[in-house]
Order: sequence, then C-alpha cells, then structure tokens
Amino acid sequence: MRATKIVATLGPASSSPEMLERIIRAGVDVVRLNFSHGKAQDHIDRAALVREVAARAGKEVAIMADLQGPKIRVGKFDGGKTELRPGQAFVLDAARTEPGNNDIVGLDYKDLPRDVRPGDTLLLNDGLLRLTVDKVLGDQVHTTVIVGGELSNNKGINKAGGGLTAPALTAKDMEDIRTAMSFQCDYLAVSFPKSATDMEMARQLANVAGEPFRHKPALIAKIERSEAIPVLDQILRASDGIMVARGDLAVEVGNAAVPALQKRMIRMAREMDKIVITATQMMESMIVNAVPTRAEVSDVANAVLDGTDAVMLSAETAAGKYPLETVEQMAAIALAAEAADDGSIETDFTNKKFGRIDQSIAMGALFTAHHLGCKAILALTESGSTALWMSRHNVKVPIYGLTSQQTSQRRMTLYRNVRPLLMPKMSDRDEALATAEKLLVDAGVLKPGDTYAITCGEPMGYPGGTNMLKVCRVG
Repeated sequence: MRATKIVATLGPASSSPEMLERIIRAGVDVVRLNFSHGKAQDHIDRAALVREVAARAGKEVAIMADLQGPKIRVGKFDGGKTELRPGQAFVLDAARTEPGNNDIVGLDYKDLPRDVRPGDTLLLNDGLLRLTVDKVLGDQVHTTVIVGGELSNNKGINKAGGGLTAPALTAKDMEDIRTAMSFQCDYLAVSFPKSATDMEMARQLANVAGEPFRHKPALIAKIERSEAIPVLDQILRASDGIMVARGDLAVEVGNAAVPALQKRMIRMAREMDKIVITATQMMESMIVNAVPTRAEVSDVANAVLDGTDAVMLSAETAAGKYPLETVEQMAAIALAAEAADDGSIETDFTNKKFGRIDQSIAMGALFTAHHLGCKAILALTESGSTALWMSRHNVKVPIYGLTSQQTSQRRMTLYRNVRPLLMPKMSDRDEALATAEKLLVDAGVLKPGDTYAITCGEPMGYPGGTNMLKVCRVG
C-alpha cells in the first residue's frame, strides 16, 4: 500500500498499449504528456490510449499536460553541433537566420540581448557550458567561453541568478491549453512561472477552454526560475500544487542550493494544503542501465521521507531502455522509505487552529484513526478536499477518498496516501455509509472485526459540507 505516487512521462519507450498497461500495473498513478514534443493530435491520441488502457488495468490514472513554456534556446548549427573551447569568443545573434558555426549561432529567444549586460554568466545545455557576456551590440551578445564542450541544436539557455524576461505562457502554450482541455486533462503544469499572475492567467485560459466540456483542471506551477523563490507562497496560493523542477532551477540558483530549496518547497506546500511533485533526474541512470545508482535510490527515498506527494520520471520512461524496471524500482524505494518512517502526527496538531468545520472533521478523523489503530479512513467527498487535507499529515492509516465525481477521483490519484474510489451519488446518509463499507469489504481492504473512521456531510452531496465523523466496526 504505497503512499507516495509515481508520475511517468509518456514517449516512444512507453506509448505502446502493452508497455503502457505494464507500467500502470507496476505503479504509475499519473501519466505526463510533455507538450515540448509532438503535435496536438499525438497528445489527443495518447490521452485516449491512457484512458482506455487504465480502464483495462482496472486502475484510475490521472493525465498531466505539461506545457512547453518559452523557448529560451540557441538556434541550429551547420552539421547539428559545434565544439566550444575555453577562452574562445562566441556570439549569440538574435537576428541570425542561417545555421550557426564555431563562432556564432542564432537564437530562438530573441529578447536575450535586452536581458543581459557585460559580466553576466550564461549557462547552456543544462549548465554544462558556461559563457561570460563581454558586450552587447544590437542583436548580438558577445561572450567568452569559460567552460567549453559540445553545443548542439536548440540547447537551452539560462542566466545565472535569473533575470530573463520571457513570459511563462507563449502563443503555443495557449493553443496547447485548448488541446489539453479537449481531452480534459486532470492536471495542467505551467512551465517557468515567475509570479502568481502567471498562474492566474493560465487558470483563466484553462477555465475558458474547458467551459464547453464543463471541466476545470488543477494547476501545477513548475518552480524552475530563481525569481519564483521569493514569491513562492504567492505562487502556491494561486496554484493547486507545485513541481520541484530541479533541472532549470539548479542551473539558475546553483546545484548546491537545490536540496535545501526542495525540502523547503515540500514543507511549504504541505503546510498550505497544496500538492507537490519532485522531479528531474530521479532515476537518470536507468535510461540506459537496468538498476539505479545508490545516489538515485537515496534521492528518491529522501523526497519520500520529506513528504512529497509524488516522484516523477521523465526520459526514464519516455525514451529509456527500461521503463518498466524503472517504475518497479521507484515503487520499491518509496515503499521501503515509507516503512522506515515512524508516522507520528502529534506535532501536526500542536498549536493548530482550524477555522472550518470540514477541515476540523478531517483532522479529527486522522487523530482518532491514528490512536485507535483503525484499518482505514473513509472520506466521502464530492470535491476531494477532505481527502486532500488528510493527506497533508503523515499518518500510517490509509485514506480512501470515495466520490461520485470522476474528475475528483482522478485528481485524488496524486494525493499522498489517498486511494480514490468511485461510488454512486446518494442522498441518504445511512445508505451511503453502508455502501462505502461494502465497497471497502468487497475490495478486500476491510474484513469483519476491523475498525475504521468515516467522514461525510449531512445533508449529502454538497462540496465543502463534511461535518460528521463516525468510528465503525465491520460486523
């Protein structure tokens, strides 16, 4: 009964129905569609395949549409790549349209000359190459190579310390939001937000695009710009969750700063009742190797121990040689880390004040189930909020989110320690409680003699109406 969820990116290695079903059965809870690659129809077809295969596997799986964001990249080279040597001069030219060479290359990001000044450090290809800006002449940024190496087509550019003005949402992103809403993605991940305003704009666009389908997705802010760190609390309030996107973030703030930032972001998200995904290079070596490194095992385990809702796989499942083995290894690591955690919740209730009845009931259920040794907590919830609040606390008792809304069921697949189940909508409280118990008994979760805590709202069927906690024993 693994609490930490697994997000897996679809790609050539995992898009066949057979492999997709195998990784879902192995433990994938959320499938990520990366809009940096492929055409709109490719994503529509993959989303339909995910729904079909998940139904066949008997498991509800959420779909996350991950927007590309601004293309802050160099252009193409004659021959596809060049080799930069330390000390050489190299020009980044926003006006250049022909292929680049060893001296100069064009830019997809045309505003770079206006964003930099002499003395700035530019980091290319995930920070593997380092250039210092000498001068800016019109559309040309003249640099000196500090750390050289191979530079190939369309590699990314970062500015050390941040400061690039590219907007979080591009014209392509706006079109991709419409595509994602056409298949009702459960989560929409926004790349490179710098402020709460970026997330508010994305939500407005998504809600408008989803209106014909009566669908509103949950929003995930990918924290990968240094400018996002000082306003993290504001971005969290404007989002449903965050992704600790350690790749671009590490390039901007420095590798050494990321582990502490990761812990801070996970803690902040949980305190603010938001979800959090830890991502980037978690099992990177398994792109080509059948087993992870010991460092990768520790990395995944530490994220789990910190309380992340989910750990994410990118190229490992999208293009790697061992997508199934990677998911299996990640699931095993998460289980082992969770087993080593003591699950104490006492400190979570010290000096805490709850201003809402439904939130107080959720906390009461956790406290009661923990101390009575209940087999499970059943949360009858329309929106999923009760299950979300419960999942923010480290309790060993599994939480079952029972809802009549399929959108809520899919959204809850990402909540730590929550197993979402669909049940019929009912207006009679006693009938609903009996149905919920039978559902868990039939699933093999509860058996005669087991105690469980159950929460619901009376009258039934109103979001935010949870006002009852009951402790029951299966007869």
